[in-house]
Amino acid sequence: MQPLFHIQSSGTILDGFENKTFSYTNPLGVLSEFLTDDGSFSLHSSYFKETFHSRFGAIKEAQQKFVTPSQIDRFRVNQQINVLDVCVGLGYNSACLMELILGTSLSLNWIGLELDKRPLQIALKTDTFLGNWSEDVLAVLQELSTKGEWKQKRSKGKIFWGDARQKLRLLPIDKTFDLILLDAFSPSNCPELWSEEFLKALSGKLAPDGRLLTYCSAAAIRSTLKKSGLILRSLRPNLKEKQTWSSGTMAIKPNHGTKEMITNSPYWRLLSPMEEEHLLTRAAIPYRDHSGFDTKTVILDRRKREQHQSDLEETNTWHRRWGKVESN
Repeated sequence: MQPLFHIQSSGTILDGFENKTFSYTNPLGVLSEFLTDDGSFSLHSSYFKETFHSRFGAIKEAQQKFVTPSQIDRFRVNQQINVLDVCVGLGYNSACLMELILGTSLSLNWIGLELDKRPLQIALKTDTFLGNWSEDVLAVLQELSTKGEWKQKRSKGKIFWGDARQKLRLLPIDKTFDLILLDAFSPSNCPELWSEEFLKALSGKLAPDGRLLTYCSAAAIRSTLKKSGLILRSLRPNLKEKQTWSSGTMAIKPNHGTKEMITNSPYWRLLSPMEEEHLLTRAAIPYRDHSGFDTKTVILDRRKREQHQSDLEETNTWHRRWGKVESN
């Protein structure tokens, strides 16, 4: 990848940005900008060795994996929508939602969790990002970046900076959400935010009929969400993702008389027999983080040992039975 600029680990922004050294640490390491196929820009983290978005497109990804399956039109007139954005990053997922909600009869009560302030700061200095949003949404993002909270008419929001595992505990025990957007780096690179304990905590924060949405289709994640009592749906891949069998996961907290419309749609479907069998293999063994403070290495090593000792079907056997497949 050839970055358009670098943000050094010292916190100084170079090449086209105002020189400024930040006083906080840089947990994502060096950040490098790149353009996605839809013309929107994204970043690469040297610490996680991963991009924030696929080459497919940052905006298209936000729309397909988070906004469309949110089904904003299912909410009643004047209803307040409670949203938890886990790993806000550059803000694409929530910004796309805000464009649909702000200025309508709906109100938004938003909470964000994010480790590093720099991605949003960088986004708000980038013309290719600024040109995507209305004045109302840009005002929200600016206030989040500078003040950590915002308020517009009947809508409001607050962002908690730091490790999402600890920041989630700061929310009121009885606080629930209609939508939880989980957009952490992949489980193999950031297992801390895909652990059984963290996912169960998120599941417990869903309101009845609430939806947890993620790009991830890994068996360990889906298995944990299913064991947490959520109904699973597989997001349908787009034409540019034809080589994959799923574009992500929608997990719904069932309510008495949960609507049949969640069964299938042009955008999601029931898990296929292949996907159901995936949940019965060693790939479904969860990432465990009992204390909520374990490191990536500790969590990955623990899971590797548990998989080695497991009597579940080896994932390679499942692969051979179903042919070459891919998962996140």
